[in-house]
Amino acid sequence: MSQPVRSLDTLPVVVIGAGPVGLAAAAHLLERGLEPLVLEAGDHVGAAIRDWSHIRLFSPWEYDVDGGARRLLERAGWEAPRDDRLPTGGELVAEYLEPLAATPELRGRIVTGARVVAVSRVGTDKTHGAGREERPFLIRTLIDGRVADHHARAVLDASGTWSQRNPLGAAGLPAPGEAEAAPFLLGPLPDVLGRDRERVAGRHVLVVGAGHSATNTLLDLAELAVTEPGTRVTWAVRGATVARTYGGGDADGLPARGQLGSRLREAVDAGKIELLTSAAITGFENAGERVDVALATLDGARHLVVDAVAGATGFRPDLTMLRELRLDLDPCVEAPSRLAPLIDPEFHSCGTVPAHGAETLAHPEPGFFVVGMKSYGRAPTFLLATGYEQVRSIAAHLAGDEEAANRLDLDLPETGVCSTSLPLVGADGTAVVDPAGGGCCGLAEPAFIGFPSGLQHGRSAE
Repeated sequence: MSQPVRSLDTLPVVVIGAGPVGLAAAAHLLERGLEPLVLEAGDHVGAAIRDWSHIRLFSPWEYDVDGGARRLLERAGWEAPRDDRLPTGGELVAEYLEPLAATPELRGRIVTGARVVAVSRVGTDKTHGAGREERPFLIRTLIDGRVADHHARAVLDASGTWSQRNPLGAAGLPAPGEAEAAPFLLGPLPDVLGRDRERVAGRHVLVVGAGHSATNTLLDLAELAVTEPGTRVTWAVRGATVARTYGGGDADGLPARGQLGSRLREAVDAGKIELLTSAAITGFENAGERVDVALATLDGARHLVVDAVAGATGFRPDLTMLRELRLDLDPCVEAPSRLAPLIDPEFHSCGTVPAHGAETLAHPEPGFFVVGMKSYGRAPTFLLATGYEQVRSIAAHLAGDEEAANRLDLDLPETGVCSTSLPLVGADGTAVVDPAGGGCCGLAEPAFIGFPSGLQHGRSAE
């Protein structure tokens, strides 16, 4: 089903994804007098967040609500949660995203169950440049298994990276047999104390990865093992050390994060978690009701027969649907080329990323922007507040207000917006803010803005 082609000025701005940044974009577009159309692949808004609804954020509500979205909600009589409380993912959806989507202004402008499969220009592919900016965008979706095309004056891709997880194999490729092992894979943030308990209780679980997602799962599994005899936990990382995962302990700028790492270290030292360093997965084989995981280690090949695997190896952007657009992406991070050196995780943490907007996120394709987590490509350092400032700037740009688009301001919380199941929470459930401040991504080394001295982006200087 295709729409008749209309002039650009009469077309909406399509926003792909109804998560926090996508809905914030719609709110800012409305404030600028532009018509948004939000296309969401899931059956509900905040579909990705619902998968990790049991996880609690580091940042309190004060930093989790976009300004434009707040103004919409307050006009509808919304009662804001206390600014100093730390929401779980489920609370973020129920107390913020769902009421926002239900406001009179947004209710009829969100289409759920609409999976975007391609974005192009009406009547031409990416090889033709003449008059390209005068042609509407064509956004192809699948709705109930049927193709539906939408036209737009501009497109903001806020689809995130949750559904595009990094493979468990080395070299950025799936390990042989990884696809066939899907029934044994739990995903990056399984709810092992709740929804997924039956899959892991009394079983042997392999956790892969060295970030906060892995830490959450490892500690929850260690807790489960106390009440579920036979629960065994093995932790495999590719690096030679997990010092970064353990963090700074009591000296950490974020006490909640330091507590997380300290508890993990204690669990490993106590033998509750078996740690394998310098271990790369080289294959999966079916072992009846279990799966045989082949590992390459410094001591040679090793096999683990386990009941389940929790792969917390990060995410990457799905660029397939953008193939017919003219993009300028960094070859290393897969973020917009002007943004990439500001976010490369080899050089700095999320707390050091400066505010950026339409100019930094622009592509050779006029009117197209990748925003939110997806704009960071493979970098894991995205801040929710950063995404809100991105879409505020872009909405101003699309409305022709370049002064507002270029006037960037980012008020970051001292505790960031990274998620953890172990927030620093007072007796009344409120956030306890650490006066020392700090970033949120667990990087122990100094962080940099832009190019650090003596280095070039992605490689050593000669």
